[in-house]
Amino acid sequence: MPAVIPADSVGIVAPQTVHFAEPLTLECTRTLPSFDIVYETYGELNALRDNAVLICHALSGHHHAAGYHSMSDSKPGWWDECIGPGKVIDTRKFFVVSLNNLGGCNGSTGPSSLNPETGQNYGPDFPMVTVKDWVSVQALLADHLLIEQWAAVVGGSLGGMQVLQWAIDYPARIRHAVVIASAPKLSAQNIAFNEVARQSIISDPDFHGGRYYQYDTYPKRGLILARMVGHITYLSEEAMKQKFGRDLRSGQFMYGFDVEFQVESYLRHQGETFSRNFDANTYLLMTKALDYFDPAREYENDLARTMAQAQCRFLVISFTTDWRFPPERSREIVDALMQEGKDVVFADVDAPQGHDSFLMAIPRYTDIFGAYMQGIPTAGALAGDHDAS
Repeated sequence: MPAVIPADSVGIVAPQTVHFAEPLTLECTRTLPSFDIVYETYGELNALRDNAVLICHALSGHHHAAGYHSMSDSKPGWWDECIGPGKVIDTRKFFVVSLNNLGGCNGSTGPSSLNPETGQNYGPDFPMVTVKDWVSVQALLADHLLIEQWAAVVGGSLGGMQVLQWAIDYPARIRHAVVIASAPKLSAQNIAFNEVARQSIISDPDFHGGRYYQYDTYPKRGLILARMVGHITYLSEEAMKQKFGRDLRSGQFMYGFDVEFQVESYLRHQGETFSRNFDANTYLLMTKALDYFDPAREYENDLARTMAQAQCRFLVISFTTDWRFPPERSREIVDALMQEGKDVVFADVDAPQGHDSFLMAIPRYTDIFGAYMQGIPTAGALAGDHDAS
C-alpha cells in the first residue's frame, strides 16, 4: 500500500458505471439488449469541453489507468507512469477518460455478466465483439459525457488499433491520434500466438465449454499457459537476458521438471496472478478482436485509402526491440498517412524492453510523448495549464 500518495498521482479515484438501455447491434450482427460500461475520469473538463483525452486499453487492460482506489491498494492504475499532474498526459491540462471495453471482466458487460434473458452468466453465449464495436461504444460514452470531440485518443498495442479505428470511423470527433506500439492488422505469426493461447484455455478440462461459472471453477491451467505464452512475446530477448539471464533459483541444476531457472519462476508467477484476475471467456474474446482487426478490408485492402478518412493529426511511436508489433508495422501506418498528405509525427524509440515499453517511463519515449501532448491546444480553462491556447 502507498504510505503516502505521490504528489504527481491523481490520488484516490472511484470507478463509475453508465447503463445503456438501448439495444446495440454488433458487427457480428447480433444484438445486446442493453449493457453497462465502467469508466474512470482524471482531471477536470474545461468550460469549452475541448480538453478531453480518451485512453484505450490493450488486451488485459481495464478502466483503472491511474491513481488508487484506496489507501490499501498495493499499486496504482496500469498507466500511472504516464497519467497525472505534470506527467505525459497532464491532468492539470486534460480531462482523461479511461474505460473497460465491452466484453471485459472488470465491470463492463461481458461473458461473466448475467444474461437478462436467462438469468445466468452469458459465458460462451456472449456475442463476438470487434475493435469497431468498441469504438462505437466509446462514442456512446462520449455522448453521455457531452464530449463532442476528443482532444486526443491515445492507446498502445490493441489500444492503438482502437485509436486508428476512431480516426477512420469518427474523423470529426478526434483532433489528435496517438498510436503506440501497434499495427494496422495482425501478422500470421501474431494470430498463431493467439490461437495457441486460446487452445490452452479451451482444452483445459475446467473450461466446460465456456460454462465454468456453473461449475464454480475456471480453467486455471489454461489461463496460466495463455499468459505465459503472451508474456514471452511482450518482452525482448535483451530484456529477458538483463532481467533473468540463465540464473538458477538454487544455484545448481536439480535434474527435474520443477522450476529451476529464474525466468521459469517469473513466467509461472505472472500466469498464476493473471489466472486469478482475468476471465477466460473475456481472454478468448479479446484475442479474437485482435485477430479480426483490419480496417483496410472495408477499403479494398488499401491502407492509404483507409487512412484518407482521417482528419486529425497523428503521433505514431514504435520501439526498436518490439517483435510483437515491430517498427515496420508502425511505418506501414506512417507511410499510408504520408501518402494521403496527413500530418504525422513518427518516432522509433531505442529501448531494450520490447513490446511492454509502452507501459514504462522510458525517458526518450516519455519526452517525445509528453512534448506532443503539451503541444495540443485547449481552451486553457484549467489551473496550471500554461501551454494551452
